[in-house]
Amino acid sequence: MNNFDFFVGTWTSTQRRLRKILAGSDDWYEFPGNVRCWNVMGGAANVDEIEFPDQGTSGMTLRLYDPATELWSLYWATTRTGLVLPPMVGRFGDDGRGVFSGDDVHDGTPIRCNYIWSAITPESARWEQEFSADGGRTWETNWVMDFTRAG
Repeated sequence: MNNFDFFVGTWTSTQRRLRKILAGSDDWYEFPGNVRCWNVMGGAANVDEIEFPDQGTSGMTLRLYDPATELWSLYWATTRTGLVLPPMVGRFGDDGRGVFSGDDVHDGTPIRCNYIWSAITPESARWEQEFSADGGRTWETNWVMDFTRAG
């Protein structure tokens, strides 16, 4: 429990996204993000709200810890697409890297999705999203957020 304590506070971020996902593209675009994160339920749940001022949208994540399974369920929602279901489920490994996985659909194609937290320090962190359209044999990273603590 309390695995997401590192993210509590305010952050700025550099967002990098692929323009075309699962198309063999290497055309990335960048935009800023601003995050505010807080714990609830004594750290057994965690919420963040992210604003993308250049994109005219925002999103939020609700993270819930299940002590019986020792797994986190991550729910993502945006002002553009609403709630994304099912949640990504996973945990942090002994190396401090968190991997959270689930099934999704992208442009009508069933996919596997991973959210990966890594490079966590008191002042920075990285989040990545990757998709697989072939059952996990190959993966394409399509969204990277590099966070810097703002205060």
